[in-house]
Amino acid sequence: MKMAPRILAVMALGLVLAACSSSGEDELQQWITEQRNQTKPKVTPITEPKLFTPQTYTQEGSTEPFSNQKLTQALKRDSTQATANAALIAPELARRKEPLEAFPLDAMSMVGSLIKEGQPVALVKVDNLLYQVRLGNHLGQNYGKIVKVGETEVALREIVQDAAGEWIERTAKLQLQER
Repeated sequence: MKMAPRILAVMALGLVLAACSSSGEDELQQWITEQRNQTKPKVTPITEPKLFTPQTYTQEGSTEPFSNQKLTQALKRDSTQATANAALIAPELARRKEPLEAFPLDAMSMVGSLIKEGQPVALVKVDNLLYQVRLGNHLGQNYGKIVKVGETEVALREIVQDAAGEWIERTAKLQLQER
């Protein structure tokens, strides 16, 4: 007798599931159809192209590209740049090199700083030797001149060649290496 209620419950559950499955698909199909009918694509119209008006070419007032005048202007411009670049590098070539200019910056490490006679001094280590450097000293192989000595870094102004071979100034820093 205990089996009868269980059998009845299983049969009732089967009927409920069978009834739900067919009506659920119908509702779903109906909803999909409604959504397709309600959806309208939004297409923005393309604007009209602008009217092209051709211009006539006139040579008056323009310099011929292969004239002597054009060549002279280009040579003058190049010579003034070369003079400016030479003025940047000339003082560096004329002065006596300092010992730390024989080493690249990546071979140096700042290991400390101190104040000596009221002036900041950085301690730089190269090849297990310790050097004291001040404002105005030169470091590295790119004509680097110290422009600032701080507690954690030394700021340099270097003179290097860019991709076109022109001499330019750039900044570099040597930061404190803590171990």
